[in-house]
Amino acid sequence: MAAASAHVVIIGAGHAGGTAAALLRQYGHEGPVTLVGEEPIPPYQRPPLSKAWLKGEADADSLTLKPLEFYAAHGIDFRPGVRAVTLERGARKVGLSDGSSLSYDILILATGARAIALPLPGADLGGVLSLRTAADAERIKAALGPGRRLAVVGGGYIGLEVAASGRALGAEVVVLEREPRLLARVACEELSTFFQDQHEAHGVRFELGAEVTGFAGWAGKVAGVTLADGRTIDCDTVVVGVGAAPNDELARDAGLETARGVVVDLEARTSDPSIFAIGDVAHRPMPIYERMFRMESVPNALEQAKQAAAAITGRPAPAGECPWQWSDQYDLKLQIAGYPFDADQIVVRGDPASAKFAVFHLKGDLIQAVESINSPPEFMMGKQLILGRRPVSKAKLADPAVSMKEVAA
Repeated sequence: MAAASAHVVIIGAGHAGGTAAALLRQYGHEGPVTLVGEEPIPPYQRPPLSKAWLKGEADADSLTLKPLEFYAAHGIDFRPGVRAVTLERGARKVGLSDGSSLSYDILILATGARAIALPLPGADLGGVLSLRTAADAERIKAALGPGRRLAVVGGGYIGLEVAASGRALGAEVVVLEREPRLLARVACEELSTFFQDQHEAHGVRFELGAEVTGFAGWAGKVAGVTLADGRTIDCDTVVVGVGAAPNDELARDAGLETARGVVVDLEARTSDPSIFAIGDVAHRPMPIYERMFRMESVPNALEQAKQAAAAITGRPAPAGECPWQWSDQYDLKLQIAGYPFDADQIVVRGDPASAKFAVFHLKGDLIQAVESINSPPEFMMGKQLILGRRPVSKAKLADPAVSMKEVAA
């Protein structure tokens, strides 16, 4: 627990950083709180960027976590448009990009992750875009519409959400995926097939097993994506969605322990007791699975913000949660609980053809993860069973006529 007068500096004003600032005040911290954000706007929800924002159904105001006035009203010194460039742990000082510096008693690193760029010829052409921020979403939205041709590089969730939004806006869309199936790194084959069928029904074209070798352009603007087989896929805009890398350089350069992210404990505390790391940048314990992992999700950002704020203010640690995330594409709601670590069997409950089913990943008779399409009871009960490590009957689980409550019993 920090002294009530401790100056808490939060680097990064995304979902994790913004929530941590608000929670410190909610939990009674009286000392100064400074929130440093690289973007020019206050913390906002990011998941809608690939969906509602692109389709014009949301904007910066509607997605903001708290109105700008909230920060001043609660004594939070919010500094937008600036980023941390140096961290001196001995002096407990952070150097900022505007030349100023901040002294801290407690530091929270909420620096997030960045879209992985493809180091390929033509990657710097106009119209080769990625999606992490509101500004990125605004650029993509301006490029989409009837008669426009969008190429999406990467068949993961972000790529598929952008593809769905592109079709909703009337653009021609082709998705280029290096693996032989969609969602290869994050979902089972049943789900890959289901989403491919759904997208094809909406007019999306797929090139699977397609290795992108570069981007062709004309007058500084992208005009096509070149593939290893010699073909060029014509387009006006490219969105590259091939994953994200943690922004852990500040921590690494300062000598904090890192491993594909900043290593933390269940209080979100790093190897330096006065520094915490939360959200997409943190490599954290997952007690359910007895391992460490870096998660990119809003629920994880919120959970770790609670962990850090509780530790700083001396409140009891929050109860452990089951990790979860979601994806919206067309009228499909995918909800995922858990991770299929060490799973040795898959049980499909319901009929994929009905667009209402769930895929359970089991290790023995324990559920490790569930991927549910338009099936809230399977998601909600699955989440409880994963967290509680309660064994299930596979026969009952596979039978949609048996309620999920009976499966749990």
